[in-house]
Amino acid sequence: MQQYTTIEKPESLGPIMAEVAEVKSCCDADEAIPISMEFNWSDREVWGKSAYNTMWCLIGCSIGDLGTIAAFQFVFTESGWSTMSIMMLAMFNGIMTSIILETIILSKQMILKEAFKVAVGMSLISMIGMEAAMNIVDYLLTGGAMLTWWVIPIMLFAGFITPWPYNYWRLKKYGKACH
Repeated sequence: MQQYTTIEKPESLGPIMAEVAEVKSCCDADEAIPISMEFNWSDREVWGKSAYNTMWCLIGCSIGDLGTIAAFQFVFTESGWSTMSIMMLAMFNGIMTSIILETIILSKQMILKEAFKVAVGMSLISMIGMEAAMNIVDYLLTGGAMLTWWVIPIMLFAGFITPWPYNYWRLKKYGKACH
């Protein structure tokens, strides 16, 4: 049984939209139905929902990314790994932990195999952008793969703000959200 969210047309939009649009969740296997023919960037509700989705992605990515950098900074100090190698591993681990977190969240709504597919498919672009932004900021501000008390908030801010417009666009265009 498929579930749909019904969105009624705001009166202020006049002839731009149909009277009612049915939006599938990203958890459905079928393609989503676009909710508007004319795209705009001024929907406060969608900005809020996309910020919430971005926050969950940031939590997942940060666990793997920051954990990897911390491991090389405090435990494997004499590993011989280059800064670039550490950052590439940190990005990979960040993406993997984000996918795991998303899969766990989605597994409450669907079977595990489907939850994994949706987690990988719905936000991989967002995760790659987030990871790249966090590691570029770290490198530019510290000169390497290092965590300091003052760089972490800047890394998290860059990691959040970079994919947020993409997440808004995806949610606005396709009506896809899983949180």
